[in-house]
Amino acid sequence: MRRTATAALRYAALAGLAIGLTATNLSAQEEWRTASSIINPDEETAPFERYDYVNPEAPKGGTLNQIGFGTYDSFNPFIVRGTVAAGLTEFGGLLWETLMQQALDVPGTSHGLIAEAFKYPADYTSATYRLNKNARWHDGEPITAEDVIWSLETLKKISPMHQQYFANVKEAVAISDHEVEFRFDEAGNRELPHIMGDLPVLPKHWWEGEDANGKKRDISQPTLEPPLGSGPYRIGQFRPGSDITWERVKDYWGEDLPVNVGRNNFDRRRFTYFQDDNAAFLAFKKGGIQDIRRETSTRRWVTEYDFPAAQDGRVVKHEFQSGTVQPMQAFVFNLRRPQFADRRVRQALTLAYNFEDQNRKHFFGLNKRLSSYFENSELASTGIPQGRELEILEQFRDKLPPELFTEEFKLPVSDSPTAERQNLREASRLLKEAGWETRGGKLVNAQTGEQFRIEFLGASETAEIISDGIIPNLRKLGIETSLRIVDASQYVQRVQNFDFDAITGGFSQSNSPGNEQRDYWSTKAADMPGSRNVAGIKDPVIDALVDKIIFAENRDELLALTHALDRVLLWNYYTVPQYYQPTLRFAYWNKFGIPEKQPEYAGIDLDSWWILPEAATR
Repeated sequence: MRRTATAALRYAALAGLAIGLTATNLSAQEEWRTASSIINPDEETAPFERYDYVNPEAPKGGTLNQIGFGTYDSFNPFIVRGTVAAGLTEFGGLLWETLMQQALDVPGTSHGLIAEAFKYPADYTSATYRLNKNARWHDGEPITAEDVIWSLETLKKISPMHQQYFANVKEAVAISDHEVEFRFDEAGNRELPHIMGDLPVLPKHWWEGEDANGKKRDISQPTLEPPLGSGPYRIGQFRPGSDITWERVKDYWGEDLPVNVGRNNFDRRRFTYFQDDNAAFLAFKKGGIQDIRRETSTRRWVTEYDFPAAQDGRVVKHEFQSGTVQPMQAFVFNLRRPQFADRRVRQALTLAYNFEDQNRKHFFGLNKRLSSYFENSELASTGIPQGRELEILEQFRDKLPPELFTEEFKLPVSDSPTAERQNLREASRLLKEAGWETRGGKLVNAQTGEQFRIEFLGASETAEIISDGIIPNLRKLGIETSLRIVDASQYVQRVQNFDFDAITGGFSQSNSPGNEQRDYWSTKAADMPGSRNVAGIKDPVIDALVDKIIFAENRDELLALTHALDRVLLWNYYTVPQYYQPTLRFAYWNKFGIPEKQPEYAGIDLDSWWILPEAATR
């Protein structure tokens, strides 16, 4: 279409205005930020001098005694092989630091650590991180862009979790010695610029060097050579499988960073290993081996804290309130086993779990039933799908259970013998419908005659209490059911290699789900040993929903998509949800100085505590 001169001038003016507005928007997006928040952008500009709950005058010194379970044979937490030592995690733990540190007081926010600032464009196609020029390894060498790039490339090769978490990162490029640009293979991944701050940074020069014997190091293998780190602690004395002591780095480069003010107060953190929790509790009661205990046994919390030190105040019990999403704790059945492939079978197994009786007998009625993979948050699905969530699910209607659209998801209740019998009758009907029938009291495959068998795998006697809520009823259904307890290291290896029928699994979530969902639920992760998709879920609907979550354009869309994912997981009965404790139950020897309040989101920050010398002596 031909334009008149006046129209052409008007068009040019409008185009120029549009270009100017776009440039202004891009400029605003690409401003350097010293904090990151995927939920509340105001957090990115709010002044941050320290966490408001810490004591900035907290003294340094003393030893924090903690415990580990089983054994360890490696200081490399990034690979599937080996059992890693206490104090190390896939995000670095006490030894290695990440680019930014996730805040403990508010969800979805991170503050500068190795990186002092970051920026990203409006289309989320990249993120640039500027490193703190004071950041140093423990040997005094500076942390550089080269270390960051090597860390990303290496972790994406050797770590199943990082492969999924950073799947959309195409490359990392050094802009200068202290500036790195991460380039993404797709636009619109709102979370990715922020979670690049979770990248643990490793020393390239150390890992590519040689050990004391002249042997070249290999980060793809387990090691018991204490690695070089950058964090507030380094590995001191250790005996593999017995104990490990972490020593505070006195000349730690990040001592005065806002995230560290009033924190990292213990001179030593010593972990002593135990084979079972009963022995660990006896050691706790004695004192000097375990100072702080997270009590997960409701029975013990109610009935066994009557020993002298607890009665006279030397040991204190306290319940902390947490605002985090409650982790889904559930019986996880290995879908790689053919007996669990049918949804009707999995629903029958859900009907066999008697939470109410278990809660009464073992937990004094204090635990609560989980009914969502995002419990205790606005991310949990409720009622029947409506609005935007319904629109999303309609795209997959032919691949979803029809009742998902018409019924509210409710777990079976067995609050009376009558209710339990009704649930078991319905379970028997579903099993028969799925091709299983009872012969001589045994549930067998109608075609092959093979008996239905389930072996529950556990790592401590706690597994006996947990499985007591389901094993008796499975046997009533004719299923040959057993419980096998193995040591902690064998348990970890078997779970990482998906060598089990059923376990009790945990699925922790944040208030801003995103790229990590691939590692939990994706088809690709199901075939990757060491991934968090321990159930082996391979569902194209879930794959699609996970991708949509990762590329959600705003918070409202993210909520609708997460509700949909939650609902699809529940209605397919991929796990049997168990229960949670509504508070964080801790007992500790009264030797600590503790800030008047703890972080509202995390509920507790042990790094903000300190030793009271006179109390420790007493």
